[in-house]
Amino acid sequence: MAARLRDELEPLGEVTSKPMFGGHGIFCDGVMFGLVDSGGTPFLRIHEGDPDAETPAGTERHGRMPYWSVSDDVLARQDVLLERARRSLDMARATSRR
Repeated sequence: MAARLRDELEPLGEVTSKPMFGGHGIFCDGVMFGLVDSGGTPFLRIHEGDPDAETPAGTERHGRMPYWSVSDDVLARQDVLLERARRSLDMARATSRR
């Protein structure tokens, strides 16, 4: 799944993955904005409390981390996946600059 996400999200920039905690971290230009857990479920970062952040219906949080699962419906539509990933990346970049 990490390789698939790298390919699908390539329009965002240099998307890479790195093995972490039994899964993979998903990065763009060195900023982590997603992950794939050990079971192969993809997650994208969402910052709770951010007025522009929205927790997609039907998704699950990854533990206590600010990452929420990506539904099969989103994975099936690259345009929707890219938009959600773009928002996640923008939020991750903004947080990393603080």
